[in-house]
Amino acid sequence: MHKTKIYRKMKKNMGSTDKIIRIIIAVIMGALYFTGTISGTLGIVLLALAVIFVFTSLISFCPLYLPFGINTCSTKEKK
Repeated sequence: MHKTKIYRKMKKNMGSTDKIIRIIIAVIMGALYFTGTISGTLGIVLLALAVIFVFTSLISFCPLYLPFGINTCSTKEKK
């Protein structure tokens, strides 16, 4: 197969509001973990989810949006 058929380019699918909400939620989850409010397995899972939220916000791409066709990015932000 040709490389372009195998590789699907990651296009931005997250808008500014979506990114801000994800970062706020990640900060809250991180604060709950590091203050000891949430601990154990749940704390580790939420901390990992917080890292994923920050990472997807930084790259403006959420892979879970693809199968559902969700795109919160405005037409001006797509580049």
